[in-house]
Amino acid sequence: MTLDPLLVTDRESLAAALAERPGRRAVVMTMGALHAGHLSLVERARELAELVVVTIFVNPLQFGPEEDLERYPRDLEGDLERLASVGADVVFAPTPDVVYPGGDPVVRVSAGRIGEVLEGASRPGHLDGVLTVVLKLMHLTQPDLALYGRKDAQQLAAIQRMVRDLDVPVEVVGVETVRDADGLALSSRNAYLSPEERERALVLSRALAAGQEAAAGGADAVRAAAHEVLREATQRWADVRPDYLALVDPASFEEVPDGWSGEAVLATAVRVGATRLIDNATITLEPR
Repeated sequence: MTLDPLLVTDRESLAAALAERPGRRAVVMTMGALHAGHLSLVERARELAELVVVTIFVNPLQFGPEEDLERYPRDLEGDLERLASVGADVVFAPTPDVVYPGGDPVVRVSAGRIGEVLEGASRPGHLDGVLTVVLKLMHLTQPDLALYGRKDAQQLAAIQRMVRDLDVPVEVVGVETVRDADGLALSSRNAYLSPEERERALVLSRALAAGQEAAAGGADAVRAAAHEVLREATQRWADVRPDYLALVDPASFEEVPDGWSGEAVLATAVRVGATRLIDNATITLEPR
């Protein structure tokens, strides 16, 4: 038997719900339209904590003026059913005026240098918006643990850095990316893809796999192999448009040199039709 999570939508109800439920607390922050990747975060949180809080909030601060804020998928009723199946205790689903009662906040968190590269360069201000809402939600939910998916590797690195640099008393836990059987990383934005576009979207995971296979040749070989997969896809399909592909230091997200040894993140963003998708893989480079 599964129990429905308690749905709260305002700060006072959230505080009351948390006060009634003692114990080690974990939070999973989402924008809704939940899929198996989100649910894996909740399942992991259930293993680590006595109380699992899930936030559902489509954060306007992390969307640019030409991005998909209004059309971003929303399905609160379905989300609550899915969360009941994995044991979420409390769901906090506020409106923007609850999270930002004074309107757009004047004071925001800056992602610094990590917010200026890759996703930050393609989406200026995006990671600042992410960190601002994450810090607010940490204050509101007061968790011991906060869990995030590794598919958004740069976001995870930025949150880890914020928690460390600003002395936020929360342990940040990364959870592995969940993929469909064909290798496509699960994403709420996959719902935008037509069947033909979904097939073309496999170019992301294929490029990452090619990079992993080339790891013995060093960083430049990894980049070259992955770039070749993207190049072939753009020649074949006009609606496949790579944004970036980079092999970076997992902590700073700066490009690694060819002599790099140890872990690196191979990250890519590709537009397929009107939909922008991201993916990444961790690659271990041996000294040469």
